[in-house]
Amino acid sequence: MQLEDLLEATTLHKASDLHLLVGRPPIWRIDGRLTSLPKYKQLLDLQTVETMIGTLLNESQKKIFKERKELDFSFDYQKKLRFRVNVYMQKKLPALAARSISYKIPTLIELKLPPLLSRIANLRQGLILVTGPTGHGKTTTLAALINKIIKTRAVHVITIEDPIEYVYESETSIISQREMYNDTLSWSNALRSALREDPDIVLIGEMRDYETIASALTIAETGHLVLATLHTNSAAQTINRIVDVFPEEQQDQIKLQLSSVLEMVISQRLVPGISGGRLPATEIMIANSAVKNSIREGKITMLDNIISTSSREGMHILEMSLADLVKSNFISRETALSFALRPRDLLRLLSST
Repeated sequence: MQLEDLLEATTLHKASDLHLLVGRPPIWRIDGRLTSLPKYKQLLDLQTVETMIGTLLNESQKKIFKERKELDFSFDYQKKLRFRVNVYMQKKLPALAARSISYKIPTLIELKLPPLLSRIANLRQGLILVTGPTGHGKTTTLAALINKIIKTRAVHVITIEDPIEYVYESETSIISQREMYNDTLSWSNALRSALREDPDIVLIGEMRDYETIASALTIAETGHLVLATLHTNSAAQTINRIVDVFPEEQQDQIKLQLSSVLEMVISQRLVPGISGGRLPATEIMIANSAVKNSIREGKITMLDNIISTSSREGMHILEMSLADLVKSNFISRETALSFALRPRDLLRLLSST
């Protein structure tokens, strides 16, 4: 069993992820579900996994992996796919998780995302957050947004990623893609220096802690457009997560700062479709005056109601999107309920027809 064969199978079966663990056969995630393939039932032994991982790492990466027991990186495979890879240790044995990334950056239309997201391409400053669980398309949505911007405007985009996933090309824009540990030694250093690199737009692969969140707010406040991801389930939870990461004595100031720069929160799930594949279900909060006032005053519990009653502006809670997919026969009622954050709201929306 060769690594090249497994990567070919990933492409052939349109799998999003490949997992290699000692004592298990190769496992793929296809349409959101983990599965093995009949051709690859052989259990992987230690030597095979070590060899496969070793073929992907250079000497510097091997040293880092040995010291840190985990490593993120990306690589190109025969100009067919890019892979974002995490190698790690589990039960003192090496393992690998590889996420496939298309060379072609999809459009918002191809991703079946709400058309109103295209207005982001015209923004000059502010904060755009794309949120949701791991593996539900946040990075791809950000890539589609950035690609739309650089196709229509002449801007300098700085991305800070761990690792670089999509690769951008533009004749009119400058794209500076910085990868953690290859192009910069820390998130804080990269974000601090970003303002001295003449950016128009800064993409932050993940707002993961106090420093990255504080830097994102500062960069947006200084007149730049910032796009970032966050692992939260809803718009309201996103606001709470940002505020709660700061010490209590700073939270009132952060609410004020966040309310002044926030433009939109897009929370998304990729939901298994009846006919196969996965479809996006979204929750969208646009920072209108009511949203900004609620954030400023700390009335975060009001956000769900504001979103639900502002459909004319393009806002909707996740359950509205799920209900639309059910009514259009794209997903099943049971699937929608399993993804709903507010099952009662979903049932009410489904019974209203």
